[in-house]
Amino acid sequence: MSKSAATHARPRARPLSPHLQVYRLIPTMAMSIVHRITGAGLYFGTLLVAAWLIAAATSREWFDAVAWAYGSWIGRLVLLGYTWALIHHLIGGLRHLVWDTGAGFDKHASTRVARAMPFVSAALTLLVWVIGYLVRGA
Repeated sequence: MSKSAATHARPRARPLSPHLQVYRLIPTMAMSIVHRITGAGLYFGTLLVAAWLIAAATSREWFDAVAWAYGSWIGRLVLLGYTWALIHHLIGGLRHLVWDTGAGFDKHASTRVARAMPFVSAALTLLVWVIGYLVRGA
């Protein structure tokens, strides 16, 4: 058997497809995953906004029922999560907008921004809720 025939008889090793067991989780990858998760969560939150608007357009009783649900501790916790998801997704979108200009692609800058995102989004969420309570007077 010739050398070329022996090469063809033996199956060639196929390259492995990259997956999470191959890659080490880095901040930019984590924020990309969180950006996708918050985007999906915003679909649920938009249903909450729609329910509130529909209740406001329907009757005083329906609006009071929705206001009671949203005002409960679990409702406020869900709204807090929705606020955070909205702000975090917005910051991620702004990050992508900056990347679209070609800026911020170097490893150190993108890692710095990715590491700051959870803190900035949490601080802005807290700021929105504090302002909301101050305006509401509660």
